[in-house]
Amino acid sequence: MDRDWMRQQLEAFIDLAKRYEAEKRPGDFIGDENLYAQLHRSEPTVKQVLRLLDPAIAEKIDIDQMAGVAMACNEVQRGLGILADKDEWATRLVPDAPTLAADRFHPWVWEPAAPLWAAEARQDSVLAAARTVNRRLQQKLNRHDIGETDLCLQTFDLKDPVAGKPRLRFPGDRNTPTWRARQEGAKYLAAGVFLAIRNVAAHEDEVSWTEQEALEHLATLSVLARWVEECDAESAP
Repeated sequence: MDRDWMRQQLEAFIDLAKRYEAEKRPGDFIGDENLYAQLHRSEPTVKQVLRLLDPAIAEKIDIDQMAGVAMACNEVQRGLGILADKDEWATRLVPDAPTLAADRFHPWVWEPAAPLWAAEARQDSVLAAARTVNRRLQQKLNRHDIGETDLCLQTFDLKDPVAGKPRLRFPGDRNTPTWRARQEGAKYLAAGVFLAIRNVAAHEDEVSWTEQEALEHLATLSVLARWVEECDAESAP
């Protein structure tokens, strides 16, 4: 919307209405006919502008009714108030958004990331967190023979563990679709974390992550860390 043009139309109408009312003699139903005609020409545009701001205000505009010009002037003033404050409403009247406290991330993530984050080394902080989560996963399964992506794919796989390849299992009833979906979801999210976040942090000279993006990467690693800690390691008989 062209708000400057909208404001000009409303202000011009008010100016015209004030001139009309000022020249109207007591007892006259209609004042200066030329000004009255100009008000009629302006009325459709003013009503259209007001419909975009508040349809209820626009419906009150009818300069042909008793005291219609004065009433229209009042409603247009309301429209100007809406127009002036509309941007403020958009920023100041929205519900408060929740905040994400980085120091509440899983300790495997925030403890290695915190000193680097304080030094504004976001990429290094994400990489340090990813490496720590990977080490914890390796330690829990006692596996140091494959890369982190393959390890994640094997770790959460639905197949039974085999010798040298233990699995991580979420608690709960393993016969339900929800449990199986959770295992499968963790399998691919965990692999994706290392492919799409850890590898980028490790192999790109410099990434242009914003603070928000880097926090979101740490939050994703925190989710994975909680899953790894929550799950039970299950080895072959």
